[in-house]
Order: sequence, then C-alpha cells, then structure tokens
Amino acid sequence: MAEALDKIVDHPDDPPSLYIDLEGVKLLRDGTISTMQLFVAPLGTTYLIDIYSMQSTAFTTRGRKSNRSLQDVLESGATTKVFFDVRNDSGALFSHYSIRLRGVADLQLMELAARSYGSRRFVNGLAKCIERDLGLSPAEKRAWAEGKERGLALFHPDRGGDYEVFNQRPLAQELKGYCVADVRFLPRLWAVYDIKIAARWRPRLRSATESRVRRVRESQSATYNPHGPERARAPSTLEYH
Repeated sequence: MAEALDKIVDHPDDPPSLYIDLEGVKLLRDGTISTMQLFVAPLGTTYLIDIYSMQSTAFTTRGRKSNRSLQDVLESGATTKVFFDVRNDSGALFSHYSIRLRGVADLQLMELAARSYGSRRFVNGLAKCIERDLGLSPAEKRAWAEGKERGLALFHPDRGGDYEVFNQRPLAQELKGYCVADVRFLPRLWAVYDIKIAARWRPRLRSATESRVRRVRESQSATYNPHGPERARAPSTLEYH
C-alpha cells in the first residue's frame, strides 16, 4: 500500500488523474466495502485495493516518499477524484471509515450537462453512458460486456450468485475483471463530456458542482436512502424538458 501511494499521488489535475469506484456488500451502514478500484490515468494503471482485508489500514498507511495516506488523498480539495454517481460510495466511506470526500467530480452530473437530446429529468446509468457515448469498437464492447457478465454470474442473486463472494479471499479472477471493467473507461467519459459542455451550459455545470457537493453531504446523513426512487431524478438545476 505504501508503494502504491507513492505512485498514486502528485499527478496533474487538469485533466483529472484519479478515477474511483467501489464494490461491496450493500456498501452502506449495514454492509461492507470490499474493494476500491483506483485508475491512475497518467500511468494507465488500475489499482485494486483490498479494503475488506486491510480495513482502516488501507486508508491510514502512508507512502514512503510522499508521506500521504489514501484518506489524505480522498479528503483533499486540491486533488480531483472522479466518480460516476458518488452518492453510495461517499456514504459507505463516511459510514465505515469517517472519510469526508472532497474534490469530487461526478460524471453522472457531467453527462446531464453535456446531454444534447431529450429531457434532463432523469440521470443515466454508467452502462448506458459507456455503450452510447464512447463509440466502442465491436471488439471493445464485446470484451467489456463479457467481463461484466462473468462477474454478474458469481454475485448477482438473479443469476444464482451471492454478493458475499466479494468478501471471499482470494478474490475470484472473474470478480477482479468485473471490478476494473468500468473504471478504466471513466477518463474517456470525462473527456467526452468535458468537450460537449457548451459555453451556455457552464453556469449549469457550476450548479451541478453545487449538486455534487450536496450529494456528498446528503450521503453522510443518517436519513440517506441508497435505494430510493428519487435517486433517478436529475438535480433541478440541470433539469429541462
């Protein structure tokens, strides 16, 4: 972990260098965080961090050269961390490890601001954004879909799986593939949406920035519902018909 931290920190922030996703069992207060996937764009490397095994040590260990911990990075307002729908990840980090995320860019809100068709009443999921907006080649799309399916077969109850497999060690190779399948596409999504956001939408993106801060704050409240139907609604500042 100390060696990894020295490679994770001190990268350029424009465009962002760090792209993050979490997997776990229920994730929030009654569940567990199993893994954190952290893609470092300048290195082209995804770090799969075993939170379930290391617990708080994953966040408090310091780099040998940088003397910075993962918690320092996550709570730094000066280092942008890109998530896709930060809400449940933020709530889990706060509930289990008292980590208060700062410096978050939420791709789900960027997609709303960049959207040039239809309504902005509802947010889109990550799979839809990857399939629709990245222009994947048939080979890329097939490899991505097959990797996701192999993971789903192990943990999704509708496929006969069990979410507890995320906490079994060693982690199955199929689950490793599932964990890293999405996060490596996040920099490409960021680039697509950043270019698409026209000048007239910049003020609304600033409103979205306020919304992402509100998302983090709400995810830390005792009343946060990680599965409520209202999660699909767009922030009013980015909604139009």
